[in-house]
Amino acid sequence: AKVATDKKEIAALIRDHNLPRECIPTQWLNEPSVWEALLEKMPMTAMVRNLAKMTAVGVIAPMSQGTGKVLAELANVERIRKSRLHPMALLIALRTYASGHGDKGKLAWTPVPQVIDALNGAFYAAFANVEPTGKRWLLGIDVSGSMSSAMIGGTNLSACEAATAMAMVTAHVEPQYHFHAFADTFRPLPISKGMRLDDALRHTKNQNFGGTDCSLPMRYALEKKIPIDIFLVATDNETWAGGIHPCQALREYREKTGIVAKLIVCGMTSTGFTIADPEDAGSLDVVGFDAATPGVMAEFVR
Repeated sequence: AKVATDKKEIAALIRDHNLPRECIPTQWLNEPSVWEALLEKMPMTAMVRNLAKMTAVGVIAPMSQGTGKVLAELANVERIRKSRLHPMALLIALRTYASGHGDKGKLAWTPVPQVIDALNGAFYAAFANVEPTGKRWLLGIDVSGSMSSAMIGGTNLSACEAATAMAMVTAHVEPQYHFHAFADTFRPLPISKGMRLDDALRHTKNQNFGGTDCSLPMRYALEKKIPIDIFLVATDNETWAGGIHPCQALREYREKTGIVAKLIVCGMTSTGFTIADPEDAGSLDVVGFDAATPGVMAEFVR
């Protein structure tokens, strides 16, 4: 591939030796015929990652053979299951593809509506890829005004959308969960297993009220005597505002309930924040968010 001088030769090498995109010299990656060859046996994860580029070079276009191939793959539930793609990876891909431009660089494309619809369907199909932890979860989702405007670095996804989608995934896979919205007060969040993302966002988006007190989930669970194994706080960059620090609220919950609960604080945009006690093995700070984040958090929970 390094010494090939013709795009037909590159395409033949791809087909004969199953070469992935990473083996193809950069100068050939604007050739539609090269991408057509790559697409024939492209793994699901690689396909989702390269949808924008394949659209930009014209392989994915209205009524094209490449579009037909992509639509068939994204509709194949068994292929999605075998890919082990997390729903959040597909949601990030969906928002990026629908935007028509990358977060960085100059790449731009005209999205094909059918591909957007197929990514949306694949997002829901991928819920089956998530293994339940069997733990008792309380998700506190920050719904202060900044959550709807804060964009997660490297994506076209707002912090509010990501947090809401995480709640939906939890509702689909975990048998025991409790959701609440918070800013400087705490209130029930009616997200359920049968809800679609657009419906769930009506309860979390632009609910502008107050600052952000990340101790509220632990204080609420203690007050209501709710047994919780995992507290997950999803916020953007404001970490706490209140009379008690989240670390202290967690310690108090553990002491009074006897439950060795864990705390995950997912700060989806970074302003140098920290909440978790670095001496506490049951606390985790997550700064930023990408497709790998849910897996990291699940391993911490287990």
